[in-house]
Amino acid sequence: MKLLLTAFDPFGGETVNPAQEAVKMVSSRVGNVEVIKCVVPTVFGKSIETVAAAIEDCRPDAVLCIGQAGGRADLTPERIAINLDDASIADNEGNRPVDTPIFPDGKPAYFSTLPVKAMVAAIRAAGIPASLSNTAGTFVCNHLMYGVLYTLEKYYPSVRGGFLHVPYIPSQVTGGRGIPSMSAADIVRGLEAAIAAIGENGRDITVSEGKIC
Repeated sequence: MKLLLTAFDPFGGETVNPAQEAVKMVSSRVGNVEVIKCVVPTVFGKSIETVAAAIEDCRPDAVLCIGQAGGRADLTPERIAINLDDASIADNEGNRPVDTPIFPDGKPAYFSTLPVKAMVAAIRAAGIPASLSNTAGTFVCNHLMYGVLYTLEKYYPSVRGGFLHVPYIPSQVTGGRGIPSMSAADIVRGLEAAIAAIGENGRDITVSEGKIC
């Protein structure tokens, strides 16, 4: 099995992106999964174009995009992406779309086609905190997740895809900011557990990961 693993470059004034730092360290083979890596610009439009080109080039069986979620304390596979850009900050080229559909002809939302609950279970089994997220935000992370799932449905219907957010790494939260962080090494362990779960689960497991609010 071949998996395209993507990560964003730093954005929002940060000098590092934990997604990019961790993806650099992920093994090129995890279980039965060959991992191909791609760095993605944190830019509306260009992020989707970059990953779409990588999909066309390497023809993977699955796509897993990784992004930073400052403030979260665990690894969070995303369940759903919505057809909306609503940026509270500018991207790395100064774009700041508000209330803008990502693809006017797209569905209101796309669900991840990866085994997200199996991924959560595998990350936890590796000793790393994890939970299932029901919002990827409205910045470039959601933009890319939606764009990838739109692209896969339209042009590569046999390829699975989805997104996973990771916390800050410790170097980003120095100075008493009081924000959760996780070591890059632990993030790598969690990502490799998630990748192994993708390789092992053609369908997701049936367990409750719901939230009351």
